[in-house]
Amino acid sequence: MNAAHVTINDVARAAGVSKGLVSLALNGRRGVSPETRDRILAAAQDLGWNPNPSARGLTTRRAYALGLILRRDPRTIEVDPFFPAFISGVETVLSEKGQVLVLSVVRDHESEAKAYTRLVADKRVDGFLLTDLLADDDRIRLLESLGTHAVSLGAPTTTSSFPVITRDYDEGIDALMAHLVSLGHREIAHISGDERMLHGRHRRDRYEHAMREAGLEPLVISTDFSPEQGAEATKRLLDGPRRPSAIVYGNDPMAVAGMSVAHERGLNLPGDLSITGLDGSQIGTYVYPALTTLDNDPTEWGIAAATALLRLVELGESDDVTLPPAGLVVRGSTAAPANLAKTQH
Repeated sequence: MNAAHVTINDVARAAGVSKGLVSLALNGRRGVSPETRDRILAAAQDLGWNPNPSARGLTTRRAYALGLILRRDPRTIEVDPFFPAFISGVETVLSEKGQVLVLSVVRDHESEAKAYTRLVADKRVDGFLLTDLLADDDRIRLLESLGTHAVSLGAPTTTSSFPVITRDYDEGIDALMAHLVSLGHREIAHISGDERMLHGRHRRDRYEHAMREAGLEPLVISTDFSPEQGAEATKRLLDGPRRPSAIVYGNDPMAVAGMSVAHERGLNLPGDLSITGLDGSQIGTYVYPALTTLDNDPTEWGIAAATALLRLVELGESDDVTLPPAGLVVRGSTAAPANLAKTQH
């Protein structure tokens, strides 16, 4: 039988059940025993049945699509490996269910609000993946007022009815800072990301906490998470009165940009300057020296977020998800300061 012409009636005949039961099973609804559901799904697979999103949408009023709206400069997204890996994780889940991701990149708050409102009004998506949470994030109230579903990456500071996906960074940042201090670093700077975003601010706060716990004075320059601003901040630190022996960057792309600045100035890495990232992207394994960072796994974020949101859409409920903590990954970009190493020999 040509798979393109397989219908629900064909699946029903092959499984020996009614068309109604097939519809319930294929749409993941209640009312079908596990054994019967397995038989129906096996029959659909054997026949090569593929769902027709348009037809399903007419009968279930579902879009069979999830939305992701990113309010960032497109250049930042272009060079940040987190989002391609995150989207890959989302697509891994959606492709198995014959569903799609609707992606929109906007530049400002007004455009973002309009995009959410338009996608809901046009019934283009069944729910949204919320990233880059802000303090008192008004997107949560907006989406609740629109009556749509959502899952947020990170726990919001405001009351939210939506499930959250979280990963603890405190342990990893503490371990990273302890690693640098144990190597003998005392002037450890932090080039933070956009501190309007909760994760950018939290990473800075945890760095400052660890510095004070070690009896050291924090040194911070804020940026927008872009490699360009990361490079400029590196130059400022290297030319400043408190030249650091180690720099902790708010994300890996900024750390790679900082490495480039150091190489251009003829610095020996890591002897003259230790450099670390904080979000574990694969790019850090392809630079020299390989980047010390935290184990974050953006693909895991995407899989968890998409799975939780689909469960919320299909069942009306979904639990919060806690991912494994972001652990320290020590590579070649950190070592004892050269001046300290010399005194020990």
